[in-house]
Amino acid sequence: MDIKTFKVERWMNDYEEKCTYNLAETCIDSLTIRELLQLSGEDAAEYMVKLADTRLTYSHIFGSPGLLEGIASLYENIGPEHIIPTHGAIGANHLAISTIISPGDNMLSVLPTYQQHYSIPESIGAEVRIISLNLDNHFLPDMEQLKNLVEENTKLITLNSPNNPSGSLIPAGQMKEIVKIAESVGAYVLCDEVYRGISEDGSYMPSIVDFSEKGISVCSMSKTFSMAGVRLGWIATRNEELLERCKERRDYDTISCGVIDDKLAALALKHKDKILARNKRIVLHNRKILDDWVNATPEVYYQKPEAGTTALVYYRKDIPSYELCVKLLERKGVLFTPGECFEMEGAVRIGYAFDSKLLKQGLDLFTEFLREI
Repeated sequence: MDIKTFKVERWMNDYEEKCTYNLAETCIDSLTIRELLQLSGEDAAEYMVKLADTRLTYSHIFGSPGLLEGIASLYENIGPEHIIPTHGAIGANHLAISTIISPGDNMLSVLPTYQQHYSIPESIGAEVRIISLNLDNHFLPDMEQLKNLVEENTKLITLNSPNNPSGSLIPAGQMKEIVKIAESVGAYVLCDEVYRGISEDGSYMPSIVDFSEKGISVCSMSKTFSMAGVRLGWIATRNEELLERCKERRDYDTISCGVIDDKLAALALKHKDKILARNKRIVLHNRKILDDWVNATPEVYYQKPEAGTTALVYYRKDIPSYELCVKLLERKGVLFTPGECFEMEGAVRIGYAFDSKLLKQGLDLFTEFLREI
């Protein structure tokens, strides 16, 4: 299989350990196991003694009842039988796309987005048609462009909401329009929803599975639940045919998820309200810090993120984003992700959902850097 270099992951692999101020991080301030147990009301010593007696077998091949019930509780019309656990959302995206797409098919993907959504189908031999997201359309899909790109051979439309890197959120009304277009040709709609779950007003954040039986929600414990070290994600769909096809393929590349990962994720989901309350405070507080900085810094501009933990910030300097990010790291110790990793030049992706003091320091150093160059 010939596949393109995964730009954002290669960037993180090469530079994440070399920075002082990591503003490329996209997870909400990662939990320790002790913090997870405290939020869950567990006695750490007692819990770890029980964990020590866990037999390290394959355990529940398709997820424990507690895990499946916990995941189902994140949706309005999904039951445990509609869920397939995977090795992170990265495993879920790969499983769903490789199950649906065959050589010669065509599919639609938004851009910018996580590179899996266009590079994996390209490597399979599919034609990938791009739905362009940009500042002019507030990083939301252009419906006329989408209609013009769809045809009878379109097997899949992939979305990303909340979007990585821009933080845009597709409104429910627009999601319904997209579903109608997909239904007109019998296509599936996969929505990468790894940043879903924390709305500004505390209301339920709709999922693609709320609008379509051929909708596929991909999510994980990494971002919204601050547990990237628990390598656990999932596919959620009400489409019985796709569930069975994914399970058949899953036997070849997953077998089961880790028994310890399953236990910790199930515990977190059982007490999700406390974790999400903690994480909402962090996200909303830090989003304001970012917005205040952008408004006070004439060298930059952006579309304010509506959800998620990342923002795509444009800079008013004539320098490629990769070169800018390398120089910023070398001179100031600040790590961003180049817009080039998302096929977007003149911009950087900033993650803001961690320590507020570190965020402020990193942003101030970026201001210094922009004025020095």
